[in-house]
Amino acid sequence: MASKQQRTRKRTFQEEEKPEVSTKKTKVSTRKTKVSTRKPKVSTETPEVPTEKLQDKLSPNSLFGMGNPLLDISAVVDKDFLDKYTLKPNDQILAEDKHKALFDELVKKFTVEYHAGGATQNSIKIAQWMIQEPHNVGTYMGCIGKDKFGQILKEKAKEANIDAHYYEQDEEPTGTCAACITGDNRSLVANLAAANCYKKDKHLDLEENWKLVEKAEVYYIAGFFLTVSVESILKVAKHASENNKLFCLNLSAPFICQFFKDNLMQVMPYVDVLFGNETEAAAFAEALDFETKDIKEIAKKAQALTKDNGDRGRIVVLTQGKDETVMALSDKVDTFPVLKIDPKDIVDTIGAGDAFVGGFLSELVQNKPLEQCVKAANYAANVIIRHAGCTFPEKPDFS
Repeated sequence: MASKQQRTRKRTFQEEEKPEVSTKKTKVSTRKTKVSTRKPKVSTETPEVPTEKLQDKLSPNSLFGMGNPLLDISAVVDKDFLDKYTLKPNDQILAEDKHKALFDELVKKFTVEYHAGGATQNSIKIAQWMIQEPHNVGTYMGCIGKDKFGQILKEKAKEANIDAHYYEQDEEPTGTCAACITGDNRSLVANLAAANCYKKDKHLDLEENWKLVEKAEVYYIAGFFLTVSVESILKVAKHASENNKLFCLNLSAPFICQFFKDNLMQVMPYVDVLFGNETEAAAFAEALDFETKDIKEIAKKAQALTKDNGDRGRIVVLTQGKDETVMALSDKVDTFPVLKIDPKDIVDTIGAGDAFVGGFLSELVQNKPLEQCVKAANYAANVIIRHAGCTFPEKPDFS
């Protein structure tokens, strides 16, 4: 396993692995994707949240997220517990049948901590932490089970001051990720379960929920949700485009580009801000036949893809772990150094990518300059890697 200081910033593990639904044989398109070289009519101005809709004070529900909610359950365990479930001290796996009893036993046998998790929910949570006041700036939707873990997840989302509106069903249990800690090691076991069961017609289309979508000015969805409900993503993305709002998407993992390219490219014309890391960017470039491995060129080519709302140029933001962050807008590519950190201060890089996005969104929703958005993003990621999982101190120290 790569050393933590060199490890690429990760999205939360529990959503990085292929979800259970993806075990079905997926027909991967082999046709070449035609990349438009037509330059969209774009403004060279920094994309902004519509100023006529901004109020003197940031309003609740201004930021909207949708994704795969998971309850993170962490505990210090012993070697016998790892051996019982054939877990390695440092590992990241999807739960199998033999792990079904693990989650309940973890809670009964050890002292556990709960946190609202999942890639998009983490980012909304971090954005709210950076903003602080007012509460409930971030709205979040996803699917959970009608069970005790679902109830705890709702409580933890409330504690994080985000306005979570979950689709609750009783066919699958709430998605969970167990972090089994031994010394400096963490063995992660994820059970996506209900997170794969979101239904547009049963939740997003409901009047009270759609009103929350309409209240938002900035939208963020991680690419993992492309495997669950692309129709929900498209409805939100089209609303954003038609109303000149900002829609943000994350590439999330190489397998999204490789096995869900068609879904991804359905959404791409509506993307105002595209996030990814260097590994995901390389997979994206290969899937779209960009014929380059240079991250700046990849950013430029992704930025130039056909866009539905031509009045606003797409922004592409690519991270490279400890190396500089790359941002493309119009014909310009900028780079930003990340904050330095002593390797001995790095506790855990899991969730750093989610934190980066959360920091960026916290400034974007306040109509701050893009340079300030990246600065906040790198600050948030720097904080998160000093803590276990996607956890943070009570208040940020950022200005």
